[in-house]
Amino acid sequence: MGGEMRIKPFVNKKEMIGVGITFNNDKAGDANYGTNQFYFSGSYIIPLKADSTLLLSTGLNFGICQVGFDYSKMTFDNQFDGANYNKNIATGERFNYTNYTFVDFNVGAGLQYILNSKHKFMYGLGLHHLTNPVITYQGNRLSKLDFKLSNYIQYTTPISLKVDVIAEALINNQGKYYEIIPHASLKYYFNKDLNQAVLGGLSLRARDAFVLRAGYHFKTMQSGIAYDINTSKFIAATNRRGAFELFINYIIQTKRSYTAKKRACPVFM
Repeated sequence: MGGEMRIKPFVNKKEMIGVGITFNNDKAGDANYGTNQFYFSGSYIIPLKADSTLLLSTGLNFGICQVGFDYSKMTFDNQFDGANYNKNIATGERFNYTNYTFVDFNVGAGLQYILNSKHKFMYGLGLHHLTNPVITYQGNRLSKLDFKLSNYIQYTTPISLKVDVIAEALINNQGKYYEIIPHASLKYYFNKDLNQAVLGGLSLRARDAFVLRAGYHFKTMQSGIAYDINTSKFIAATNRRGAFELFINYIIQTKRSYTAKKRACPVFM
């Protein structure tokens, strides 16, 4: 869950300040390995051209993260007595902690360029885990979260009066690992004035899975669903079964009341 809002600064009314919060909760596996993240964010949006066809946004994000697991739900090889599992036998494992909390810090920037009514470009850059926080259950400082670099690009163009083509790519690099996710989708408008449209597309997580995506837009609401199907050697565990992901994004528009400073009195001749 997350929310953000923009505020007009007093100095330059054309620029914007963005503030927001994000909360993420995740649990997985038999031991309920969980992640809780609570982040604050701030950004500054600058129009590089007077008509706002070129926008630059810079921002930072910091927060507290907690990870942990339920040790009572875990079983180990040492607890096999030769015939059966015996929970009374010592596990042979030692954990100083089963929950660990750390502070995380990230920065980023985004650039949006509207060339004309037919061509729109976006680029985003993210620098994550700048302080290389330690995540440990053993009480040492050997296990550090590697720095992560994210690049995002998007290109949108209409192919007819009612259909847009959207091409995207996300490239992540963390330590010695990398992830490439290209995506293409079609957006069909029922009513452009109301931004009423449906979307459908396909993503590919290189050498791992492909993802089916669909969505619906109406005015300032965006919603969607995705399902990923594993294609890598990990199918021994997944049996090609993926997971559903749902999202909804809604922009609350506030209309300020208008009070005329001058009122013209009609003159009758």
